[in-house]
Amino acid sequence: MVITMNDSQLSSIVEVKRFLKESEVIEFKKRSRKEAYEWIEETLGRFDYLYLGKKEKGLIKKYIEKVTGYSRPQVTRQIRQHRETGRVRLKEYKRNKFERKYTSKDILLLAQTAELHDYPNGASLKKTLERMANKYGEEEYRNLSAISVSHIYNLKKTVSYQRSVPFYQGTKKTKARAIGERCKPEPGGKPGYLRVDTVHQGDRDGQKGVYHINTVDEVVQWEVVGAVEKITDYHLIPLLEKIIASYPYRIINFHADNGTEYINRKVAEMLNNLLIKLTKSRPRHTNDNALAETKNGWVLRKWMGYSHIGQRHAKGINKFYFECFNEYLNFHRPCAFPIEVKDKKGKIKKKYRYQDYMTPYEKLRSIPDVRIYLKESITLERLDKIARRYTDNEMAKKVQLERDKLFDKILAA
Repeated sequence: MVITMNDSQLSSIVEVKRFLKESEVIEFKKRSRKEAYEWIEETLGRFDYLYLGKKEKGLIKKYIEKVTGYSRPQVTRQIRQHRETGRVRLKEYKRNKFERKYTSKDILLLAQTAELHDYPNGASLKKTLERMANKYGEEEYRNLSAISVSHIYNLKKTVSYQRSVPFYQGTKKTKARAIGERCKPEPGGKPGYLRVDTVHQGDRDGQKGVYHINTVDEVVQWEVVGAVEKITDYHLIPLLEKIIASYPYRIINFHADNGTEYINRKVAEMLNNLLIKLTKSRPRHTNDNALAETKNGWVLRKWMGYSHIGQRHAKGINKFYFECFNEYLNFHRPCAFPIEVKDKKGKIKKKYRYQDYMTPYEKLRSIPDVRIYLKESITLERLDKIARRYTDNEMAKKVQLERDKLFDKILAA
């Protein structure tokens, strides 16, 4: 049986002893912990517990246990609290809280920057945030510029971040194509060694899509892309000449896989006239053209997608590439530059560290005596002006806007 009671009439040890004897089958119900603690405090005071003898204290303890339902150790702790403070009170629970370093405004800024740059990895995004704060003096990025790469991924999981970005599909992994090789170029730290690959923008109803031509410098990762309707000599050679001419330094080597669009007499003749050596990939060495393959996925597929784009749009795509996109890639998009580490067995492995992220132009500028590699009409001062005329985010906004205009035309056609 469970009952509530008014025990204010109990005022002597004899009455308590009689009560305990007569209520062995009775169970008492308390309304709340707070109410129980207040009752314990009142009871201890009413019987002057601290001045009782050992037997009398034992009876009061049993009495409290009976009425409250608390265990012996619990009652002992409450009596100790009463002895030390004169009161029996619930302890207020205080949760330890870390000071919030990144505000909702910071998270929104992070989301906007990631969206502008088409969702790069954490290290590349951190480098952009640092550049916005330190290089371009954008104070709103100051707090975010100190964020760690790992915490960027933590913030991406927050509700605030996910509500701030539209749905997007991450880059799909591209399968490495089985390519053969003849010679692996050895640039020796010098710029001017290009890797080239072709990316096809799909077929639809038997119609071929546009072809993207992707060239990447092996040392500084300077990247220039273009588009052609067909991979024939008539379309390809003029574009290759334009791509090579757009590099600010002299091209020494042109390396391709064994595709016949590059490994043919006319391309070789064109390169020979420009004093550029043509090499092709070796068999059973699939990593020889890995840099170009990687850029296909993380740049072209990420920004241009996988959907079919008709060949007639090659001219508009080229305009987009050469008027803004190539500038964005080389002056405003941080890339990872690995360091080579030799393990105990003598095998060389590449390691990627956050501090080694930089834009291709920053990498080019870091090369000792870089001026000797530049073309006659190109100076570092001229390149500096190009690098400074837009912030990373301003250039990314421009690229996003121009890409949207391009896709609107493609969809309307």
